Amino acid sequence: MKGGTPLPLTSIRVLDLSRLLPGPYCSMLLADFGAEVIKIEEPGIGDYARENLPKLDKDSAFFHSLNRNKKSVCLNLKSAEGKENFLRLVKDADVVIESFRPGVMKRLGLDYETLREVNPGIIYCAITGYGQDGPYANFPGHDVNYTSYAGLLNLMGERNGKPQIPAAQIADIGGGALPAAVGILLALFGREKTGKGQMVDISMLDGVISWLPTLLPGFLATNEHPKRGELVLSGKLACYEVYQTKDEKWLSVGALELKFWNEFCKAIGREDFISKLDAPMEVQDQMKIEIQNIISRKSLDEWMGIFSEVDSCVAPVLSFDEMIENPQVKAREMIKNVNHSELGSIKQVGIPIKLSETPGEIRDLAPKLGEHTKEILEEIGVIK
Repeated sequence: MKGGTPLPLTSIRVLDLSRLLPGPYCSMLLADFGAEVIKIEEPGIGDYARENLPKLDKDSAFFHSLNRNKKSVCLNLKSAEGKENFLRLVKDADVVIESFRPGVMKRLGLDYETLREVNPGIIYCAITGYGQDGPYANFPGHDVNYTSYAGLLNLMGERNGKPQIPAAQIADIGGGALPAAVGILLALFGREKTGKGQMVDISMLDGVISWLPTLLPGFLATNEHPKRGELVLSGKLACYEVYQTKDEKWLSVGALELKFWNEFCKAIGREDFISKLDAPMEVQDQMKIEIQNIISRKSLDEWMGIFSEVDSCVAPVLSFDEMIENPQVKAREMIKNVNHSELGSIKQVGIPIKLSETPGEIRDLAPKLGEHTKEILEEIGVIK
């Protein structure tokens, strides 16, 4: 807390039944800003992400990155006792997050309709691949499937090549975790006005489709399909491309506007390209060849030295070890050193949302499986 000021979500209790990536990323955002997030985990198994490699202690680096500032309580939701204890927790909770397929929670007797009878103010967020209704509601899926159905994967990759799966999970985080966090906050804000909770139904497919404002509206207006490798921001233009340097590193160019393109062309000694910013594709292809030939004559450091004096949207393509040492990343504290009781100082991804008065905090590392079971069950009077 800054100067003793409570964090924005202090006093909000979240029961998180989700595993792996989308749900835990969502609840991490809430926990970083003060919410008490209680992971409800299956006894002896817990969140599957604990088992990923590499490990930091008994749990994975992946698990630690997503589950800081949280508590862990083990409950067997298939048992009468586990359900009863969960319902006791729900009575005083604000939010429940789950990522099971539709119908699983109903079969457990713990669906939204049941929970709101216990607590009319509960906000129940379900993150699924396809949403709670529709013909695909019970289909299995992963990130690659959701981006496929959304039409996004079809547009990723080089012209005449196959679709390329992105390295980051667009559907899980952008289509699932982030809309879920926004939905929960909207529902909390709504509850302040009405006193009532509500269901937050998040479909990762829906979320990915919403990520297409530069592509989909054009198709809806003209019925003309965009083509892989021929998109303005993905493969068509010489001014928006990646070029290899003499030392086999890479330089990204994003000189979309004429003022930036003008400066880029001057810096590489090809002012004759300035008028060709929006030239047809065959001209763009030829410019790419010629620009690549020029960029390959100098090292990345040499080019960055040249472009450091030029306003032209040029950047080095960094590896992770270069990124964490980058002065901008350091200034924004996007890699934080935190203390681990067994390992000493370890690195964690920082908090991307910067608030001036109540900034988020990394207060605690990820909990051990069931670490807070006794504490929480004592609190609700189950054990004494």
